[in-house]
Amino acid sequence: MSVARAADIATFGLVELADAIAAGEVSSVDATAACLARIEAWQPSRNAFIRIDAEAALDAARQCDLRQARGERLGPLHGVPLAHKDMFYRQGRVSTGGSLIRRHWAATETATALSRLDAAGAVELGTLNMAEFAGGPTGHNMHYGHCGNAHHAEYISGGSSSGSGSAVAACLAFGALGSDTGASVRLPAAANGVVGIKPTYGRISRRGAMPRSWSLDHVGVLARSARDCARLLAVVAGHDPGDPTSSARPVPDYEAGLGRPLRGVRIGLPDPDRLGPIDEQVAQALAASAETYAGLGARLVPVPFDDMTVLFRAAETIIKSEAAAIHGPWLASRREDYAPLLRSRIEVGLLIPATQYIDALRLRAKLTERFLETTMRGVDALHLPVIPFPLPRLADCDVESGGGGRDVLALVGRMTALTRPMNFLGLPAISVPCGFCRDGLPIGAQLAARPFDEPLLLALAHQFGQAAPQHRRIPRL
Repeated sequence: MSVARAADIATFGLVELADAIAAGEVSSVDATAACLARIEAWQPSRNAFIRIDAEAALDAARQCDLRQARGERLGPLHGVPLAHKDMFYRQGRVSTGGSLIRRHWAATETATALSRLDAAGAVELGTLNMAEFAGGPTGHNMHYGHCGNAHHAEYISGGSSSGSGSAVAACLAFGALGSDTGASVRLPAAANGVVGIKPTYGRISRRGAMPRSWSLDHVGVLARSARDCARLLAVVAGHDPGDPTSSARPVPDYEAGLGRPLRGVRIGLPDPDRLGPIDEQVAQALAASAETYAGLGARLVPVPFDDMTVLFRAAETIIKSEAAAIHGPWLASRREDYAPLLRSRIEVGLLIPATQYIDALRLRAKLTERFLETTMRGVDALHLPVIPFPLPRLADCDVESGGGGRDVLALVGRMTALTRPMNFLGLPAISVPCGFCRDGLPIGAQLAARPFDEPLLLALAHQFGQAAPQHRRIPRL
């Protein structure tokens, strides 16, 4: 196969590739080799991977092709190369969590999400870079190197699923798992110009996924289109007896609903003045995005929008308290093995009174009910920014190397101001590419819906992508 043809395969969509493999038009080996060729070219500048399993991936692809030749198809992802954030455990394999502490730690179980992808026939290329212990929104990692944006290596890739966003956008993998405790799927999706969905709390099992905050962690998926996300979500969603927080609600056919009529769908637009500072470039992209939905038949409805500070602070209390409990033994025995900023953010949790933590948990159901009855009353989805300002450079917000200082801490808070509340509320939310800033870096719109209304979010994202394909760009090396 020519190098040009191999490169073309790497730029296929996930569903497009799966269909081509099923039809015998493309082999899994060729698709895997195409990804590995791009990884070899892009990894030095983007650092999206922590580990690349080239030979194992090619062996798995060969097995997929052999089974295909015998008329055996494993499932809807047969032969499709994927890669995942290095926090999803596979028995006997090292899973670093982006940390020095777990650099050599081998998992004793396999994550349910990985097992389901295996059963669907996916090929795994390796594990992706991430913020240390999923604790940062920018893509910095002092242990394994920072992850660069797919469109411009000097800019942040978003976090903590930084490698997931960068690798999918750069066509190094056709899709990826990420985790989202405050924005960690939506931020890298927005930063790199791909689609990323954080489903309803409990929609995807977290068994075998490294925890950051048991009460707020969501597993999510990133891909280059809403259709691709729908295929991935359908595979990994569903009840798991090994995760008591996972929902027993049946999993719908997400792909079948992508073309549902949008006429009459009510999209809530909060008053921009209630959202905090939003850069003009982001505001313009969001406004254009909303008008596109109106052109597709949706109704744009102004909605009341209370200050989300209460939701943000309650989520912060839970995250810091639970992270301190998770990391307590390591903080006592291996304190110096943490990046200083992450360590300080976790240690704050040791000072939070138990009563404050319990109050935050207790208020969760009440505040969620109030949010649904006020802000979301009379609408089907909310339309918000993901990141309310253009992306900064990695060097300008590298605290560990002296860049930014207190300004960076403020930036971190602003980055997740409109995303973290959705984790506290447990609502599904999706990031959809909706434009580019003057520097050519992506801007993402966030859509949030009622619990388990992922089909609506995917339909909105899909039809927007069809109506505004100019927001999908393949980065150049």
